[in-house]
Parts: sequence; structure tokens; C-alpha cells
Amino acid sequence: MKKTLAITFLLILFNFAAATTHAMGVEIAVGGWYHSPGGSLAYDPDVSSDKLDLENDLGYEEEFRPTGRIKLDLPIFLPNFYFVGAPMEFEGKGNKNTGFTFGDETFDANVDFDSKIQLDQYDIAVYYGIPMIKTATLGMLNIDLGLNLRIINFETEIDQKDSGLSESESLSLPLPMVYLAVQLNPLDLLDIEAEFRGIAYNDNHLYSFICRVKYQVFGPVFAAVGYRYDTINIDEQDVEVDLDFSGPIFEAGVIF
Repeated sequence: MKKTLAITFLLILFNFAAATTHAMGVEIAVGGWYHSPGGSLAYDPDVSSDKLDLENDLGYEEEFRPTGRIKLDLPIFLPNFYFVGAPMEFEGKGNKNTGFTFGDETFDANVDFDSKIQLDQYDIAVYYGIPMIKTATLGMLNIDLGLNLRIINFETEIDQKDSGLSESESLSLPLPMVYLAVQLNPLDLLDIEAEFRGIAYNDNHLYSFICRVKYQVFGPVFAAVGYRYDTINIDEQDVEVDLDFSGPIFEAGVIF
């Protein structure tokens, strides 16, 4: 399922990129996200001690992973499209001073175990610019508002070799979200941007914040630095996650 969704996402990007000759504006960027993990994970927990802290119990540290995005501004009256891909993966050797249940297995206390989490996030947004704001500010300010579909591919695995225990689980979630973005152009070659994607339902929530400063290096080529913060609190299919990831982002791209 994970590979199928990834291939589907890439095909969508390719098809839309191939149609950019009909678009009013195209922005393509590739880069990376250096993110720190935080929060906890549990799989079908019985008690609070079954929750595993990403840093203290699982031993996860900062990771650098590639990111990519394509933004299409289509002619007036047509919706604009925004595609973003941000894969994440963490591996570590952990230890917990109490026994804990993870899925159908109960792991021993004070025995090392290996673990892995993969959390790939793909965003597809459809949006419009709020009318007249860009014109009224002489092109210095623009605000976009729309809907975003985030597809989450999640996999987790724990392997305690000394005890002969192993457990894993995976799930895929499509989540509709609100999309809001602000672009400020104080100078001809400089842009300041902020993006928000979010949803809250029942006791679950997912919020994603991105800010970046973008500088036009030459011609259509730009470089950008920024910061991304994601917080994910979801209880689905016996998987309970209360996670946050944050850190700087780096990009290079082109605008036509």
C-alpha cells in the first residue's frame, strides 16, 4: 500500500507538471527537512506505561529527509493546485525499565529492542487566492484559502531479539484539512511565506505549519530556508500516536 500510494503521488505530480504549459504560474522545489522527533507511540495499549516515548524509550534522534513540492497557479476561475511530499523514517535501539504491551506482544523490561517508524506524508491542496488583496497591496500581499488532502502512510515495528519477540503494524489514512497560506513580497527578489494545514475531529488533530524565506538567485532559480512544525495526535485502528516533528527546511527550485 505504501509503495502504491507513493507511485500514485509521483504520477500525479508528473501529469500535472506535463500540463504546465497551460498554467499561469509554476513553482517546483526540492530540498530537505532536518527534523527532531518528540511525543509517544502505543499500539493497542492496556495501561499508560505501554506508551513509548520516541526519545527516551526508543532512542530516536534528529533525521534529515528529502522533500519536494509543485505549485500550479491556473488561469482565473480555475482552482490552483499544490502538491507536497515529506517522507520520514526513524530507527533506534531502545530500552524501557518496565515491561510494556505492544499489539499482541508483551515485551520484557530492561531488555534492549530495535524499533522503526516510517511516517510518509503527501499533501494535495486545491485553493483560491482571496480576491483583490494582491491588487490592493500592489502585489506585496497574497492570501490563499482552500482544502488539503493529506495521505499518511504509517508503519511501526519493534523487535526484541533477546526475548524472541516482534510486533509490527501499518496503516494508511486520508485526512481532509483546511489550507491557508500567506505570501509577502517586500522586495523584488525576496518572498516571505507561511502555510498552515489542519484538522481536528473527535479527540484527534493534525496541524502542520511551514514558514520560509525565498530569495531569487538568478532568472527563475530560487533558494529558500525555513522551518516546519507538525503535531499529530491520532487514535486509529488501535494505533495511538501523540507526535510532533520540527526543524529547519532547505530548498532550491524554479518559478515560471
